[in-house]
Amino acid sequence: MIDKIAGPITHVEINNNLLIGNGVEHRESPHQDERPFSMPVDLLVIHNISLPPQEFGGSFIEELFLAKLNPEAHPYFSQISHLRVSAHLLIRRDGTIVQFVPFNQRAWHAGVSQHEGRDACNDFSIGIELEGTDDIPYTGAQYYSLQVVTQALLRAYPAITKDRIVGHEHIAPGRKTDPGPSFDWKRYLASL
Repeated sequence: MIDKIAGPITHVEINNNLLIGNGVEHRESPHQDERPFSMPVDLLVIHNISLPPQEFGGSFIEELFLAKLNPEAHPYFSQISHLRVSAHLLIRRDGTIVQFVPFNQRAWHAGVSQHEGRDACNDFSIGIELEGTDDIPYTGAQYYSLQVVTQALLRAYPAITKDRIVGHEHIAPGRKTDPGPSFDWKRYLASL
């Protein structure tokens, strides 16, 4: 069970495909498009990201998702600044949340992927990025915000059930490893 963490998130709700609540910011990514017609949203994918790798804080993740990452700001960025990627949500280390893509739109988070025989998981999933790495523990504030957000998503999208919550590593094995061994699946799922 996840204890309530003092922090920015206390309650969220989904209204017009946006997450509304204290501690939630909105920044619209150009890296999104329409979902295939009548494609139900029935999968939640958990990811991690840190920019530069293994470093936290700053605005680099947001800049990547907004197509504004300066390739000269860090040597690593010249390799990734051209990427067209996004997620529906980012949960920062302090538990604050940034929404980049409305839930009814397709975010570009999963890449080449497959779940239960269906390819292209972006078509039917919601992607949440945790600011973190495979091998550094996530914060209590992140687990709490993830719990609150997931509960709102389960209410809004009843086809997403606890057994339809996966990591990027599960839908792109061999290509992706996140959220990695530092993510406590048992803790997270028990909180739901």
